[in-house]
Amino acid sequence: MKKILYTNFQNIDDIIAELAQQKDIKRAITRNNLYKFWSKAAGEKFAQNSKPYSMLKGSVMVVACKTPTVAQELMLRKTQIISKLKPYLESLHMKISDIKFDSKKWVEDTD
Repeated sequence: MKKILYTNFQNIDDIIAELAQQKDIKRAITRNNLYKFWSKAAGEKFAQNSKPYSMLKGSVMVVACKTPTVAQELMLRKTQIISKLKPYLESLHMKISDIKFDSKKWVEDTD
């Protein structure tokens, strides 16, 4: 039986660095970093009842809300939320033109 030697292994650091350079991965990491600041922009009370869901074309952020009442309250505070997100958006080189609040997107965490 012939012995096979595997010597062309790629270092895990090189694999991660290569993946991090892909456009879609970069975009996902940037969005995830923005989502981490949601509680600072929305306030702790609303952060418990809403969470960023996705980004749409045209720089529109979709936020899942626990109830339609939470969605309505957040909609009334939309301009304040966008202005609170502005420093984080600038540091991440992102733009948000609008925020849509949707109670149908809410999914309870199973943690």
